[in-house]
Amino acid sequence: MQTIIRTTSDNQDFKNLILKLDELLQITDGAEHSFFAQFNKVENIKNVVVCYENKKAIGCGAFKVTDNQTVEIKRMFVDPNFRGKGVASIVLKELEIWAKEEHYSVIILETGRKLENAISLYKKSGYSITKNYEQYIGVESSVCFRKGI
Repeated sequence: MQTIIRTTSDNQDFKNLILKLDELLQITDGAEHSFFAQFNKVENIKNVVVCYENKKAIGCGAFKVTDNQTVEIKRMFVDPNFRGKGVASIVLKELEIWAKEEHYSVIILETGRKLENAISLYKKSGYSITKNYEQYIGVESSVCFRKGI
């Protein structure tokens, strides 16, 4: 059975999952990894979700506030041993619910063009591709999404 908790970036299970995510992204991003890594710092993030199965942390995600209407989804990850079970959808939905409870109306996010499963998840979840924003403007390997909630 899967359970979800809301926490902060101080959560050790979240930190452990992020280490696995960063290992994966170092391979996927290649030479661009250090560019993307600078935007993926997790210190002081107040809105983190961790998904557990039988008390084992198997997935996570977070959002950070960008303005009074908008949050940005960050650090979405599911342990490779638990993929294909809907964990990412559960985490994303919980982040959307939480953002809406906090009175935000727009969610944005960025992912890599090589991360086809992530792109599929966001499209399936009602996100639309949008122009690359802020630090991702002109970055060909990035694809940005937006969704009203």
